Amino acid sequence: MILKIKVIPKSSVNKICEEMANGILKIKITAPAVDNKANEELIKFLSKEMKKKKSQIKIISGFTSREKTLEIE
Repeated sequence: MILKIKVIPKSSVNKICEEMANGILKIKITAPAVDNKANEELIKFLSKEMKKKKSQIKIISGFTSREKTLEIE
């Protein structure tokens, strides 16, 4: 499954907010966007929410962008 998301780093809580009009899912993450911490926190959060292993979730584009494309096995 391919999932397009927009990450909002340095939020007060980790949560899935809403689906935007263009089909992109907005997700708030508590970690800052420094030293890959937001990406790691995003994968950890989604693995818990979707009941998947962290190794089953991969960022395929947007490593340094707020808009990311994920591949979920």
